Amino acid sequence: MNTWKHFKTITYHKYLVMQGCFKVGLYKQGLLHDLSKYSPSEFWVGVKYYQGDRSPNNAEREAIGYSSAWLHHKGRNKHHYEYWIDYSTKEIAGGMAPAPMPEKYIVEMLMDRIAACKVYNGMQYTDASPWNYYSLCRERAPLHPKTKALLEKLLLMLKEKGEDVTFSYIKKEILSKAK
Repeated sequence: MNTWKHFKTITYHKYLVMQGCFKVGLYKQGLLHDLSKYSPSEFWVGVKYYQGDRSPNNAEREAIGYSSAWLHHKGRNKHHYEYWIDYSTKEIAGGMAPAPMPEKYIVEMLMDRIAACKVYNGMQYTDASPWNYYSLCRERAPLHPKTKALLEKLLLMLKEKGEDVTFSYIKKEILSKAK
């Protein structure tokens, strides 16, 4: 039974991201978003740890101490800031440093966060939900300062002005200038 439920959850999430991406003109990203979730190494872990109200990756982490599905996923999907962590040639803690994300992937990351909050919050979703979720790990997230600034600007705009204004801003002020 979890197989069908997990499939429906990830497909609905993908559909919501696709909707958002299409609204701002990111057609290819909308179509290709999260295809790795259907690969065996991610899909079957999702089925095993499916709960319906949160990511199965968190349940896998709690069970075995890490998420094999997440490690697979973040290395194949450029809309995750973890994809953009690289070794640093400067002396910093751990020798790792975040690289700046291209704007189109920051926008896809926003759409991913919106969709995840809609899926897991259901009727409780508001335009503040993605900001509220982000705020829980805001200080610990190793984001490049430029990436963090744009992501936070968009999340706050969404919270304060809603999807229509935020998506219009993205389309006119960010993506039209990035081409």
